[in-house]
Amino acid sequence: MRLSPPLFFGICFLPWALSWTACTPTPPEPQSQYALGTICTINLFEKGTHELYSRAFRRIRDLEDILSANMEGTDLDMVNRNAGIAPVKVRNELMVVLNRAVEFAEKSNGSFDPTVGPLVKLWGIGTDDARVPEKEEILEILKLIDYKEIEINQKEETVFLKRARMALDLGAIAKGYVVDEVVKLLAYEGVERAIIDLGGDIFAMGERPSGNDTHWRIGIQDPRDARGSYIGVLRVKNKSVVTSGSYERFFEEGGKRYHHIFSAESGYPAETGLLSVTIAADSSIDADALSTAAFALGWEKGRELIEGISGAEGIFVFDGLSVRLTGNLEDYFSLTAAEYRLEGPNN
Repeated sequence: MRLSPPLFFGICFLPWALSWTACTPTPPEPQSQYALGTICTINLFEKGTHELYSRAFRRIRDLEDILSANMEGTDLDMVNRNAGIAPVKVRNELMVVLNRAVEFAEKSNGSFDPTVGPLVKLWGIGTDDARVPEKEEILEILKLIDYKEIEINQKEETVFLKRARMALDLGAIAKGYVVDEVVKLLAYEGVERAIIDLGGDIFAMGERPSGNDTHWRIGIQDPRDARGSYIGVLRVKNKSVVTSGSYERFFEEGGKRYHHIFSAESGYPAETGLLSVTIAADSSIDADALSTAAFALGWEKGRELIEGISGAEGIFVFDGLSVRLTGNLEDYFSLTAAEYRLEGPNN
C-alpha cells in the first residue's frame, strides 16, 4: 500500500496530501489566515462551511486580543503596563492560561517562567534589534524574572505584577491554549476529523479518513535542515504535537548561535545539548509549555517533567544527532533520516 506523505511539522503549514480511495469525496479546501504572528491553517475534513471556518478564525483573533504581549490594549498588555502599580481585571481566558503557566513554572522549578518578558525584550531575538546584551544588563533584568511575584486573585479576577518593569510573556503557552479552544469549538459543532495548525502548534483531530492505518502522520522537522525536511514520522490520533528548538528563532554573532529559549537562571539561551524537543500530548496547552520547559531543562529533568503529565510523551533531538524517546513513543515514531540515530532512554 502506498502511504500518504506526512504533515510537515514546522512554523508554517506546508502543502500535503492524503491518498483517497475512489469512493471518498474530495475534502474541503483548508483555510489559512495570518494571526498570532504566524500563518494559521485549519483543515476541516467534514462540515467545512464558510461559516464554521469564519467562526474558528474569529475565535483565534478574539483570543489574540486577550493574550498577546505584542499588541496594545490586550488584557496581557494592560497587566504589563500596570506592573508595580495596580491589579488589573482580566477576562477568564487569561486567568486560565496564566494559572496553567504558573503550574508549569512550579513543576519545572522556574525553568519555565511566564515573567520572562523583560529578558525576551532585552535580547530582541526574532526582531531587527537582536543583540547580545552586556552581562550587567542581564543581571539587572534577572531581578525581574520571578513567577512567584505574580499575584492572581481568583475571586476578583485580577492579575498584579508586584514589581515595576516586570512583564508577562505567554508565547510559550498561549498558542497551545488557542488551539485547544478551536478544537473545542469544532467538536461542539460535530466535527470529528480536522487538522489545526497554528504556526506549528498542531492538533490532529480524530482519525485519518482513508487507508488501513487511521493515524495521522506528522513529519518532525529536521532542526539542521530547511523547512519541510524531517527526521522521522510520528503517528497520532487526537493529539497535539508541538516542537521547540534552537532553529526556530535565532541570530548569530561572533560565530555563535543565540536562540530564543532562555534559561531563567542565567539569562542566556539555554544550553542543554539539545536541538529540539517535540511533545505529543492530549492538550495543546500542555504540549506547548512542555516543549519549551523540557528544552530548557535538558534530557533528564525534561523527561521527568513529561512523565508527570498524563497523556504526554517527548522526542528529544540532541546536537550529537542522537534521538531519544519517552514512554511508548517507539511504537508510533519512525526515524527516517539516515544521519540521525535512535538511542535507548538510558544511553
